[in-house]
Amino acid sequence: MALSKKGAKKDSESMPTAKPVSSPKKTTVQTAKSEDKPKTSRNKAVSRKIFVLDTSVIIFDHKSIQNFQEHDVVIPITVLEELDEFKKGSDTKNYEAREFIRFLDKKAGQKSLQDWIPLNGSTRGKFKVVMSTQALEQDAVKAFGLRKNDHNILNAALAVQEQEPKRNVILVTKDVNLRLKAKALGLAAEDYLTGKIKDVNDLFTGKSQVAGLPPEIIDSLFKVHRVKEEQMEKALPDFKPVNNHFYIFKSNKSSVLSYYNPFERQYELVEKRTYYGIKPRNAEQTFAMHAIMSPDIKLVSLQGVAGTGKTLLALAGSLEQRRDFNQIYLARPIVPLSNKDIGFLPGDMKAKINPYMQPLWDNLKLIKNQFSEQDKEYKQIDEMVKSEKILVTPLAYIRGRSLSNVIFIVDEAQNLTPHEVKTIITRAGENAKFIFTGDVRQIDTPYLDEQSNGLSYLIDKLKGNKLFAHIELEKGERSELANLANELL
Repeated sequence: MALSKKGAKKDSESMPTAKPVSSPKKTTVQTAKSEDKPKTSRNKAVSRKIFVLDTSVIIFDHKSIQNFQEHDVVIPITVLEELDEFKKGSDTKNYEAREFIRFLDKKAGQKSLQDWIPLNGSTRGKFKVVMSTQALEQDAVKAFGLRKNDHNILNAALAVQEQEPKRNVILVTKDVNLRLKAKALGLAAEDYLTGKIKDVNDLFTGKSQVAGLPPEIIDSLFKVHRVKEEQMEKALPDFKPVNNHFYIFKSNKSSVLSYYNPFERQYELVEKRTYYGIKPRNAEQTFAMHAIMSPDIKLVSLQGVAGTGKTLLALAGSLEQRRDFNQIYLARPIVPLSNKDIGFLPGDMKAKINPYMQPLWDNLKLIKNQFSEQDKEYKQIDEMVKSEKILVTPLAYIRGRSLSNVIFIVDEAQNLTPHEVKTIITRAGENAKFIFTGDVRQIDTPYLDEQSNGLSYLIDKLKGNKLFAHIELEKGERSELANLANELL
């Protein structure tokens, strides 16, 4: 779609290397036999595909135009018009729009954008801007009975298809409905695949069970709280540890919770402990608290359905470490209701963001209510909020900052794009710890899904890193009623 809906968000400085979007119609390249004549440059041009980019793709990743290898890229003129609307503001989508506009301006120089302009060197294709002013066999405006930006973008793609009948033309958009409309008109359409993980069902969980251990390994963990890697190799020669991974080790008669410490190269006992009035209720919560409290782990992600305790654990662990950090930042993506920006809300910025941050305040209140009003812990939370030791902040203003000596909790991280996650983490200064929580199956933004959201991307790309730990929380602990809803509704 053309991102005419203002809910779309993204951030730039893309994450790792991008893979090109593939076409549904595979282009076969046959090996020429010795008697065949070499292909002409015209034949090579025909074998290259033409990808037509929608605004939603550019807002998702301003470098997307460079991720199509040798294939050519078309930008409908309507997309430039929509980017003009998005260029002002401090949100991620505004940054992406500005960066893309600057890129086009630099590449075009004195050339006309209606001519093919080479991208980077001989390994990339070309790009140009197109307008759909010609009469079309298939006209999206007539077909859908309405002139709107989405239909103008469809017409631009259809015009390219008519002009280049021998080439494979594909519309690339993050808007599912726009893809359906394109296919209804006989136009190939695809999602932008860069940054997507392969299968959310195979997403790293951060924990596993290992059965059949000799009783002496279990005993050693209980007695001395550690087992060296060499001891485990002797007991289980084929067993290979994962950095910062959590294990439930079982022998015939007993079991123990453990964690592999990559710095000490040993398995350590994980114990259930109470932190700022909150005690873990199951093995996964115990693992999560251990990761949050570990000084060597600088980045933690917690994934799970509603009611599993993700935000509560992150807050309780952060409060327990309040003396080790100057501030505790709480943030969550602002996903406006009914596609309305927060600007329509009354009041100053604090008043505008408070409705979106209320779940964080609710969890903080729950922790506070573990104590009586006379307890020092109760008073400490009030004092920390008053002195901004605990600070709720919108993510839109984090770009360019350096955050040192802080714990930064990002709730509902599944509503961030991969690049937004990268932007947040790259703000980390000395003695900073970041905790991302969310549910990858509960996406509230229109152009993200289970595979392309920032939380899934973070878990998939950083698993096994020494500075990173992840735990998937499975058991709901909010209430029996909440569990019933998760299971049956």
